[in-house]
Amino acid sequence: MKRWLARFAYSTLLRVVTPAYLLRLWWRGRREPLYRQAMAERLGFGPRDATGGALWMHAVSLGETRAAAALIDALRQQRPGLRLLLTHGTATGREAGAVLLQPGDAQCWLPWDTPGAVRRFLRRHRPCAGVLMETEIWPNLLHEAHAAGVPMLLANARLSEKSLAKGRRIAALIRPVAGMLRPVLAQTEADARRLRAAGAVDVRVCGNLKFDVDPNPKLLARGLQWRQQLARAVVLAAVTRDGEEMPLLQAWSALDAPRPLLLLVPRHPQRFDAVAAMVEDVGFTLRRRSSWGALPPHDALQADVWLGDSLGEMPLYYAAADVALLGGSFARLGGQNLIEAAACGCPLVMGPHTYNFSEAAELSLAAGAALRVVDIDEGVARAVALARNPARNEWAQRAFAFAGAHRGAGQRMATEVLAVLDVRAQ
Repeated sequence: MKRWLARFAYSTLLRVVTPAYLLRLWWRGRREPLYRQAMAERLGFGPRDATGGALWMHAVSLGETRAAAALIDALRQQRPGLRLLLTHGTATGREAGAVLLQPGDAQCWLPWDTPGAVRRFLRRHRPCAGVLMETEIWPNLLHEAHAAGVPMLLANARLSEKSLAKGRRIAALIRPVAGMLRPVLAQTEADARRLRAAGAVDVRVCGNLKFDVDPNPKLLARGLQWRQQLARAVVLAAVTRDGEEMPLLQAWSALDAPRPLLLLVPRHPQRFDAVAAMVEDVGFTLRRRSSWGALPPHDALQADVWLGDSLGEMPLYYAAADVALLGGSFARLGGQNLIEAAACGCPLVMGPHTYNFSEAAELSLAAGAALRVVDIDEGVARAVALARNPARNEWAQRAFAFAGAHRGAGQRMATEVLAVLDVRAQ
C-alpha cells in the first residue's frame, strides 16, 4: 500500500506540473530550437511504428549518448540489422543521437513520466526491450514497461553515495522499480554495491563504456594543428558549470604575464553568451570558436581567452591543450567525464569533487594521468606549471595508456543485452 501511494502521489504531482514542464521546454527553445520540435512526443503522442520490435535505448543527454554509441557499435557488430529506437531528454543528446541512426531506426523524445504518456509511447513503438543509460530510473516508465511485458535493462549503470542517500529518502518509490531492471550492468564493483542497496536485484559489473569511445581522428588532427599555430602553452577548462567560471577567471587574473592561452568550454550551450560576457567583464580579450572555420585567424592567436562555443568538438579542444582543468570538480557537482581527456592524451588537473566518476578518477590518479588539487587557485597554478613543463609529454603517454587499459565494456554489455533479446524471442 505504501508503494502504491508513493507512485500515486508522484504521478499526481507530475500531472499537475505538466504545463510548467512544457512551458520550460518552450522557453529553452529560445536558444536551442530543437526543444520546440515534436513536443507532442513528450506526452507520448506521434506517428505509430507500423513494424514494432525495435530495441529501445534511452540516453538522456550528450554524455550518455556518446557512451551509448560504443554500445550501439558493439550491438551492430554482434547483431547486424538490429533496429534501434533512440530516445533523449535534451537537445544536445538528440543531436548527437541523430548521427547514430541507420535505415530502419527511429528517434524521439522520452515521454514525460506520467502513466498515460508512457503507455501511449509503448503502444506507439512496441519495443522488444529497453536499455536505459547510466542513472535513468523513471518510476512510471519502468512500471508500465513491466506491465506491458517489455524487459528493461540499465547499462553503464553508476550510483554515487550522494545519489544513494537521496534514493533512500524516496525508497518506497524507487526500490520497487529498481528491482524491475534485469539485468543492471554496472560500471564498477562500488557502483554494483550501491545499486543493490538501492533495490536492484540482478547486477553485473561490465566496466565503463566511455573507455570504448574513440575520439574523432579528424578533430584530433585539427586540434594538434591549432597547437602548432600557437607560440604559447594552452590550458583548457573543460566542460565547466555555473559557478566555476568566475573563480577560474579571478585565479587566471592573478597569474603573472605572459599567461598561457585559456580555452574555456562551458558544459551548457545556453550559457555561452553569459560566459563570454563574464570573460570580457574581467578584462580579457576574447575570441569565440564559432567565429572561425578550420583554423583560428591571427587576431584569435593573440587573444587571452578562447570560448569553445561549439558542440561535438571536445576531442579538438583536448588535442589543442597542454593540460585540462576538469569542469564540475571545483564546485560540489561531482565532476565530468574524465575518460575522454585521457583518450585524447590530455593530462588532467581535478578538483576535490569527482564523486560522479570516483573510480575512474582514482584510477587516473594511480596511472599518473591526472593530479588532484584542493581548489581552483591551486588548480590553475598546477595546470600552468604542467603545461610549461617538458615532462608534460610523459603525462600524455600515461593518459593514453590509462584510457586503453580499460576498454571492452561495449562488447560485454552488448552480449548481455542480446541475451535478453534472445530469451524474449523464444
